Order: sequence, then C-alpha cells, then structure tokens
Amino acid sequence: MNDSIVLQLYTLHDECAKDFYHTLEKVSEIGYKYVELAGYWGKEAEDLKAILDRLNLSVVSSHVPLEKMEENLERELLYLKKLDCNNIVCPYLGEDRRADYVQLAKILNKIGERSKQYGIELSYHHHDFELEKSGDKTNLEVLLAETDSDYVKVELDVYWLTLAGEDPLIWLKNFSGRMPLIHLKDMTTDSEKNFAELGTGRVNIEAIVKKSKESNVQWLVVEQDKCKRSPFESIQISRDYLNKIV
Repeated sequence: MNDSIVLQLYTLHDECAKDFYHTLEKVSEIGYKYVELAGYWGKEAEDLKAILDRLNLSVVSSHVPLEKMEENLERELLYLKKLDCNNIVCPYLGEDRRADYVQLAKILNKIGERSKQYGIELSYHHHDFELEKSGDKTNLEVLLAETDSDYVKVELDVYWLTLAGEDPLIWLKNFSGRMPLIHLKDMTTDSEKNFAELGTGRVNIEAIVKKSKESNVQWLVVEQDKCKRSPFESIQISRDYLNKIV
C-alpha cells in the first residue's frame, strides 16, 4: 500500500496561503506522490494541473465545503475533472446544519448521485460532534444509514474517533467497502490529547493500516491539523513512519 499514501494539504494551510505552488514543490521533494486538496488558492484548474504534472503529484481527493457544492456543484465537479480527481469530500458541518442529519442525508444523496454521473465519488468527513449519540446511534451512524451507500461514502478520521472514545477498528469493520479514503492522525499520550506525528502517539496506526487494507480502503491520508514543529518536518516524520509499516 506504499502507493496509497496521501497528504491532506490542510496540514500546510498557512504555507499554501503564502505560496501554494512552492508548498507543492516541497511536498514533492519530501516524497509524497498524492495529495488531498483543501482549497485551490485562486488557481485555475489548468494551471494547477500543469504544476502538479511537473512535480509528479496527483490529486486523489478534494475537500469542498458543503455550501460550495450546494451553490454550484457543476463548477466544482468540472474543476475536479480537469485535475483527474475522482473524490470530492464534504469536510465540515457548520453548527447551523447539525440539527437534522436525516435532512442532511437527503442533500448528500442528491450531491452524490450527481457526482457519480461525473465519475466522482462523494465522501463525508467527520469530526467529534457527529459521534455524539442521537438515541442509541451516533449522528454519523444515522447519517450513513440514511444515505445511499452507492452515492455517499465516509472518510473516517481516526483521531476524532479516538477522541470521542470510539474504536477505529470497529468502524473500519462496520463500514468495509464504503471508505475510499481515511484520515490517519495520531494523538499525544499526555492529557492534552493534541495532534501528533504518526507513530508518536496513542493511536494504533499500524493496526489501523492493516485493517484498512482488509476493508478495501484505497487511500491513506496523512493529516495533522496543528503542528508544534515545522509542518514540513511533521509530514516527513509521518511519511517515514508509514513507509516502515506499510
């Protein structure tokens, strides 16, 4: 699965804001071949694709705010087609959208059905609030039960699962075949439970990687929301660790 390692560029959000193309160059130099986008920084798709090709980088996924999908889904899908990207992800749910996950499921089903017509799969990326219980199920379980698995996939995030007291291995088992991508994140072993480089914290990344293969996960996405050292150093540490265990 060495060719399945992806970097979520949100880890380098500040660097991308300063100089997107230079940041991509450094990502390529570190050894990543695949990225998951978290914004386009005003770049036209054709220009971005040319830079990516020159750097031998491929976009496997893009986080696109739900509001942008609702506003003009065709525009977003056409942009991704120009990048040869086959996954679009709803990255976050604002507080004003969290009251009705059944209604959200209807919206996602429509977006996912249209995306599939473009050859692009829609996934939903969760945080910890979707893991709160609604009755005897978590909000995320309700959302996935109410959505069509042909149209809506899930991008599990092992940090947020762990923070919420959930076992990532159980989720990987229960939703096998419905996860084209997962977010690999580690958590510090102290009481602060901060984000950490892979292999340095309390999350059993090695077991998760093994289970991911069994559950037909295609892409292992490295993300570290906040870094205490240079984020370039952090993504290097995480990649080196994955190269050892994958």
